[in-house]
Amino acid sequence: MDTVETLKDIFIASGAGWVLWLLLALSVGSVAIAIERFVFFRTKSDDLRGIVGTLDAHLRSGDRAAALAELGKLRSAGAAVASAGLRLSSRGARAAEKGMESAMAIERKGLESRLAYLGTLGNNAPFIGLFGTVIGVILAFEALGAAPAAGTGPSQVASTAVMSAIAEALVATAVGIFIAIPAVAANNYFMRASKRVLANTEALTRVLLSHMKSDPSWAGVPRTSESSGSRSKKSKKED
Repeated sequence: MDTVETLKDIFIASGAGWVLWLLLALSVGSVAIAIERFVFFRTKSDDLRGIVGTLDAHLRSGDRAAALAELGKLRSAGAAVASAGLRLSSRGARAAEKGMESAMAIERKGLESRLAYLGTLGNNAPFIGLFGTVIGVILAFEALGAAPAAGTGPSQVASTAVMSAIAEALVATAVGIFIAIPAVAANNYFMRASKRVLANTEALTRVLLSHMKSDPSWAGVPRTSESSGSRSKKSKKED
């Protein structure tokens, strides 16, 4: 028995039912991920205008502690990134900018988490369904070839069996397309939501950096104290 016959026997023995169960399991996973991502993005979306106004007011008055406390109450990506910058503000604008870039990368990873599953399912679910259809067509032609040997009215009985098997086989393709459409739609929606959240986060970082670069007091208190100490030592040596 050659390889083709072996594979045909395997497909005939397994049938196309397991493909439908696989698609069902994948669809359950996609629904669960879509619900989880929807709840997650709801927690990462805050009122951008309100946050910028509050942050700008505290930074204008020079109250960094109040600004950090206000951001700590929020769960949005922008608040997390701005908080990382404020915590490093005493080391200068450059250190704060690097800290915000690192926090932005972490937030981006969280926003894009599990979206690859939706994209992969949307692209491949029709092919999985088509695979089930091909198995069903193999079964149909196998029934067509076996009908005359069985001596049961080859013409009409074989035609009915083939049409019935092909109709069942096409169900797998339909199910695959049915699962792929919402998966692709959900993936596109969450990708746009991710870009929107990251754009709002970048706006907050620009507000914070503008205050750091325009206000000399953000240059870093520890460096100023060290430089003053070194200057006092130099003056003592000169005396």
